[in-house]
Amino acid sequence: MTETHTTGVRGDSGREMAELVASRVLDVPDFPKPGVMFKDLMPLFADGDTFREIIDGIVRYHGRDSFDTVVGIEARGFVVAAAIAYAAGVGVVPVRKAGKLPRVAYSASYALEYGAATLEVHQDAFTAGHRVLVVDDVLATGGTAEATLDLVERAGGTVAGFSVLLELGFLGGRERLAPRPVHALLTV
Repeated sequence: MTETHTTGVRGDSGREMAELVASRVLDVPDFPKPGVMFKDLMPLFADGDTFREIIDGIVRYHGRDSFDTVVGIEARGFVVAAAIAYAAGVGVVPVRKAGKLPRVAYSASYALEYGAATLEVHQDAFTAGHRVLVVDDVLATGGTAEATLDLVERAGGTVAGFSVLLELGFLGGRERLAPRPVHALLTV
């Protein structure tokens, strides 16, 4: 394992925030399969001061009054979403893997880097026009994010923004989500 290199980093909240995220990301080679360089964000989550600064930075970027609810994408997105919701004084809604929600849900299936998956959100998660900030840890090809944004809209929410801690820019996820804006603290 090695630390993600911080020279020449970039992100939508500026170089300082990008460097902060990069300084807490570990590169894990050959996970989950040979040839893949996994970006491990657990050291960032474990560092209380850094985690607080990251969460406050996301809230500051979007504006505390620009969203009514935060959606977190399973599973690490739950950590980020709960912290943002708490900091902003709003609620949090999980978007889960298929079969994990107890009530009637909308579902969306999609392709991802290593196969296919289905996500769900409760059909009554939002009221019409509810402003929703969607967050996740990493944006890769954009399949998970695209499915989630579509689910929020199908359930009556209005996507107020989409933020990730880390964007793997070479995989084209941002382009797949266009014209929706993407906010990434660090893009590699």
